[in-house]
Amino acid sequence: MPGLVEFVALVALLSSLMALAIDAMLPALPVIGHDLHVANANSPQLVISTVFLGMLVGQILFGPLSDSVGRKPLIYWGLGLFMVGSLVSMFAQSFEMMLFGRLLQGIGVAAPRVVTMALVRDCYSGREMAQIMSFTMIVFIMVPAIAPSLGQGILWFLDWRAIFGAFILLSAPMLIWFWLRMPETWPAEKRRPFAWHEQWEATKIVCSNRLVMGYSIVTGLVFAAFLGYLNSVQQILQEQYGLGEQFPLYFAALALSIGGASVVNAKLVMQLGMRLLSARALQVVSALSAVFLVIVLMQHGQPPLWLFMAYCLIAFFSVGLLFGNLNALAMETIGNYAGIGASIIGVVSSAIAIPIGVVIGQAYNRTVIPIVLGFLVLTILALFLQRWTERQRSKTLETANQF
Repeated sequence: MPGLVEFVALVALLSSLMALAIDAMLPALPVIGHDLHVANANSPQLVISTVFLGMLVGQILFGPLSDSVGRKPLIYWGLGLFMVGSLVSMFAQSFEMMLFGRLLQGIGVAAPRVVTMALVRDCYSGREMAQIMSFTMIVFIMVPAIAPSLGQGILWFLDWRAIFGAFILLSAPMLIWFWLRMPETWPAEKRRPFAWHEQWEATKIVCSNRLVMGYSIVTGLVFAAFLGYLNSVQQILQEQYGLGEQFPLYFAALALSIGGASVVNAKLVMQLGMRLLSARALQVVSALSAVFLVIVLMQHGQPPLWLFMAYCLIAFFSVGLLFGNLNALAMETIGNYAGIGASIIGVVSSAIAIPIGVVIGQAYNRTVIPIVLGFLVLTILALFLQRWTERQRSKTLETANQF
């Protein structure tokens, strides 16, 4: 069994692979579109969205299997598929083949994302588990901040295909490290045989829980707004505002605002609670977006860069408060169905976020209007849905207290 520092490093790197696969590609999107003869200027955004689609498929495949086949085989399969997808994309001669490789990457990277949390649960509990998660979050925060700089650095010396080669060079040693140092943490005597009937019954129980479904949809709406930003941020900062090779620096600042919120949330949630904190964060984003949309429209969709950055920093800090709390609220009443429940929450939220996020990204028209409007509409919807979900919770508690 690896020591604490080695365990944290391995788990953090595995769980951060998805962020690396997405954010490192951002500076390369216009070059990919040019080299693969993409006609629509917004189509290269699909290089980002397709990974999330693969993640959706991967969660369906790997989530229910985690308790049946053990942890290590899923990591092997996932990292192997991720490397195959990287090879397909690296040698792609058409945009369609590139997207197929990205889909494989997304499916593969879902395995370490799903399984690493189970590894932590298997090996640690209580305060030790909280400590591990805190250390892991520090690394997870840093990866989105530095990934675009990695992609930009590679583009200075090589072409975009080398970025996929870098994914292989990073994930292959990770796989060997995991194989050599991490024991199987879910022994055979604890595994449950995979049975479709049991999975279907558990799925029905989780899906009939209004609190789980309500907060899963709220999570999906918030994620959709953020995905719309992620799809178009390269065009906005690098092209619309003419930042060029400075784009990774500005992107890093916005990524760190989300990461910083995760750290602040650990303290605020103990004082305010998940529900109040989530409601306040949604109110901030919706009110801020309403005010900023008026300003943006008055300036024909071209606000000054400093003003756009100020809006994003505040909005994304609030989004950083939302992500952890909304997932925790969705998981709160699942009980004995935590494994399948986590998969369902991920699938439902992703199924909502991906198509809406693609629509917002494809609506990009060399102004920031689509993403600001997306944040406004989706956070208002999320706020109303959260209130409805909480009313359902109150009714459930009142009914329980009567007996």
